[in-house]
Amino acid sequence: MNTKVNLCGVELQNPVIPASGTFGFGYEFTQWYDINCLGAISVKGTTEKERFGNIQPRIAEAPSGLLNAVGLQNPGIEAVLAHELPELRKVYSQPIIANISGFSKEEYVKSCALADADENVDLIEVNISCPNVHAGGMSFGTEASSALEITKAVKAVCKKPVIIKLTPNVTDIASIAKACEDGGADGVSLINTLLAMRIDLKTKKPLLGNVTGGLSGPAVFPVAVRMVYQVYNAVKIPIIGMGGVSSAEDVIELMLAGATAVQVGAANLKDPCACRDIIANLPKAMEKYNITDLSKITGGAH
Repeated sequence: MNTKVNLCGVELQNPVIPASGTFGFGYEFTQWYDINCLGAISVKGTTEKERFGNIQPRIAEAPSGLLNAVGLQNPGIEAVLAHELPELRKVYSQPIIANISGFSKEEYVKSCALADADENVDLIEVNISCPNVHAGGMSFGTEASSALEITKAVKAVCKKPVIIKLTPNVTDIASIAKACEDGGADGVSLINTLLAMRIDLKTKKPLLGNVTGGLSGPAVFPVAVRMVYQVYNAVKIPIIGMGGVSSAEDVIELMLAGATAVQVGAANLKDPCACRDIIANLPKAMEKYNITDLSKITGGAH
């Protein structure tokens, strides 16, 4: 059984990657298992400056899912590169993906350039779901022109592979992905969380301090499969699929839809050993569905 895949020129021992924001900076999980079994790690979303995140409460439960409005709490890019990634590298020898967010093109460029120059970073995932402060708070990822602009700017300062993380809160995700490819992106990752909210019946107020949050978990998995399938038809660059993945079968399904690798998010919050167990179950699932080489099934449903 071959579980290896090649993601933007970087070989992964398997396609399973903990998603940014659900796995801290990685080293925290060594208390539960040897994280070197992972294909790669996408570390906590990082901005240029330190951020304390949104007001409490930040988490709300939903049927078959979870809403979060953490708000990119992180110590800032310089602290992440100086402390968090060296700590991770002490216990982890597989590829590290830096996840970069920003509120202006200049912020993205500065943070990505710093990440690109860091010896502990293998790939850069650029989250364009952040509000564009120059466009009234609208996400960079909701318009093809903005996605193209950010991609071009980041690629101009990066030598390492750049993967653009896409928001599902759009009517045509394939056109956004194509704009990223046109801008020079080495890959795209999707889907980020779906905009959602809950209301507390006792207080008759929104449950989240931020009012709205991002829905993740099994509830969004069919949406992720559909969007990965559509994007695979639109671009030739690799896709990292994510959104409600909680089993080895889910990994295979997203790969058949078009993903080269797969990120696991909310499942880590429910069970810290989720990624380990999914990886352990992959060979059995491959055997069940007559798959001998995972790298050859990408896009197999088309």
